[in-house]
Amino acid sequence: MTKEKSNMKIVVIGGTGLIGSKVVTNLGERGYEVVAASPNSGVNTLTGEGLADVLEGASVVVDVSNSPSFEDAAVMEFFQTSTRNLLTFEGAAGVGHHVALSIVGSDRLPDSGYMRAKVAQEKLIKESSIPYSIVRATQFFEFVKRIADSATEGNTVRLPSVSFQPLAANDVASVVSKVAIGSPLNGTIEVAGPERFRFDELIRQGLVANKDPREVIADPKARYFGTELSDGSLVPSGDALLGEMRFEDWLSRSAQPTGVAASKGAVQR
Repeated sequence: MTKEKSNMKIVVIGGTGLIGSKVVTNLGERGYEVVAASPNSGVNTLTGEGLADVLEGASVVVDVSNSPSFEDAAVMEFFQTSTRNLLTFEGAAGVGHHVALSIVGSDRLPDSGYMRAKVAQEKLIKESSIPYSIVRATQFFEFVKRIADSATEGNTVRLPSVSFQPLAANDVASVVSKVAIGSPLNGTIEVAGPERFRFDELIRQGLVANKDPREVIADPKARYFGTELSDGSLVPSGDALLGEMRFEDWLSRSAQPTGVAASKGAVQR
């Protein structure tokens, strides 16, 4: 159920990033009062700076922020500290809905420090008294180049041939926006792309489309950001919302080389 626009202020943490900026635009176009919060706007979730002011009068907080470092200890510190601070300040401000973006399969990859940190973030949200919605998304089309770069040795990209169901960032932002203006789920939903590929196959298509000469090799022992994958590691295990944009169409519309605008956060999600 969509809430009334009147007197509904929505604060987007990480509101200037890839997903956050799209969420801000989506909600603004729908007539909601939406505020993009980030360190550049004087809001720092790690220190708590600016949170009391920006959350004053807010009905909903959407957290799509990401850690500036992917090192295991740093990413855990970021998601735990920033989430604790957000939830504390939200409680004081009377916020009625906390929406967070997480990752499909995060609880199935304990060898990944990033995934462990996302699981810890989700746990804090679920244990809080604030009504919440968690949106778990698969990887984004925008991360194809970043994923390839992380798996490159010389002129070869080695990736496991596991199931892969990424989607366009626009589709992620659309789902997050709809969840933000609805009633809290007090649960988790998943969103994935409309098509399922083999991991190596999709990355190969992306590189070929951008005239990237690297060779993609299917290697069952290849690791993805430090962790081994099984066939179901990166795809929804049950029903999921599906994005509308197909990868082939996204490639044809992409005005710049795949992933240039989103070099960070490739494990995301």
